[in-house]
Amino acid sequence: MSKHSKEQISKNMRAVKSKGSKIELLLGKSIWNKGIRYRKNNKTIFGKPDFSIKRLKLAIFVDGDFWHGKDWQNRKNDHKSNKKFWLEKIERNISRDREVNIYLKTQGWIVLRFWGSQINRNVDSCAERVYRKYLKLVKLKNMKY
Repeated sequence: MSKHSKEQISKNMRAVKSKGSKIELLLGKSIWNKGIRYRKNNKTIFGKPDFSIKRLKLAIFVDGDFWHGKDWQNRKNDHKSNKKFWLEKIERNISRDREVNIYLKTQGWIVLRFWGSQINRNVDSCAERVYRKYLKLVKLKNMKY
């Protein structure tokens, strides 16, 4: 049983940011320090990637483990209260992530997704992955770095 009331839990969940989260800021600073310039939450790109480089068609998403269903098959029964609501919500998020990936890829975009725990564990490795993809795309499109 939770040590918090339903009202407190609800308040806590509402306070979770959809953009500008700690993990997003962590990755953003790291790739910015590598010299990569990006746009944040660009509404003109389907799915509003957390970071995007339009001229290279590179979309980067930062997915919170809870909200996007990390290890979902093993974790989906962890919810003790309001189970139906959480199952539908998180499974819809997972489905939307797939839809966004498919759509962007059919439009010629490269999509990178990172779990929050992955960023927290090793932000440098995540930023390096972005950097390698960035350099490859710059070279492929014969652009100046």
